[in-house]
Amino acid sequence: MKEEGTLVRAHDLKPSPSDMYMLYFKGLVSKAETAELLAGFAIAILDQDENLLFQMKGPLHGSDVITDLEAELMALKLGLTRAVSMGITHLSICCNHDEIFELVMGRSAPALLMDDVQRIRQQLTSTIPVLVTDQNHQASFVTKLAMEAIDSEITIRMSSMTCSICLNNNFKAEDILISSLLCGHRFCKECVKRYIEVKLLQGGVPRCPYYQCESTLTLSSCASLLITPRLQEMWEERIKEESIPMADRVYCPNTNCSSLMSKTELSKYTIQGWCCCVKCTIPFCINCKVPWHDNMSCNDYKRLMGTNLTTEDRKLNLLANRLMWRQCEKCKHMIERSEGCIHVTCRFHHHILNHFN
Repeated sequence: MKEEGTLVRAHDLKPSPSDMYMLYFKGLVSKAETAELLAGFAIAILDQDENLLFQMKGPLHGSDVITDLEAELMALKLGLTRAVSMGITHLSICCNHDEIFELVMGRSAPALLMDDVQRIRQQLTSTIPVLVTDQNHQASFVTKLAMEAIDSEITIRMSSMTCSICLNNNFKAEDILISSLLCGHRFCKECVKRYIEVKLLQGGVPRCPYYQCESTLTLSSCASLLITPRLQEMWEERIKEESIPMADRVYCPNTNCSSLMSKTELSKYTIQGWCCCVKCTIPFCINCKVPWHDNMSCNDYKRLMGTNLTTEDRKLNLLANRLMWRQCEKCKHMIERSEGCIHVTCRFHHHILNHFN
């Protein structure tokens, strides 16, 4: 973590070793979805008459700053270090964070960062933890400074941001969407919106569009894109589809439904192959994946349908033969190779080679 704050001497006063001084500190983590995970800090040291001696603000750099608590502890560590360097020996540590106050008081199991805090405290003659409210003027002051530090860092980062899809780098912060807090890749909202729609229509679950990045996009992280109810429903369906193993997937044969279910889910309601769709309740055969064939075995039904294809089935077979469509042996979906080599992957990532020779 690199200390990069601006130090301002408000009063050129030499601290007295016998006086009590007050340390106010604040660590914040940015929750904005338009920027990377950023953290900022601010500290203010005052004398017993509340004259401001020092104030400092700046970003907290480093992957170890990931929570508000850790940011607060780093701000406290910086404040104590500054107080020691100023020659202060008596200090009131003003906390407006209950958990930090408990840690400083020693009433809570210490975090790893607290080891550094306690070591620095030992260099002072006395330190007194004081719990203050957010309404406290000085606490509000350092919070405002910490927010300014984060805003400044966002402005700096924005000047070098480029959408990884359209390569545009001339946009406002509100036009940027960060795909995931884990990867930090940034894109134009419109680019991500179009990508999500295409990905869902192709039958996939949207992930970070960046090349070879596997970070997952979520509905909540894309809330600002105003995804339509239809796409939301499709997204939830794709997530459910991906969570069910291929061999366990069952689709309702009703053309007006096609709801996704799992064999495990249906097994408790299945009687000798007969079961009902959990959505439309129409009965079907779980073995043949077709509407229920009453008083007929599965083999008899397949023989009958093999010689008595419906008009729609005949048209589909003719079209498939003419356009050289092939059926994936595993997922049974029809696949078209419009161009490229014979190595084709279906929407469920099964590889198909020989069918297109």
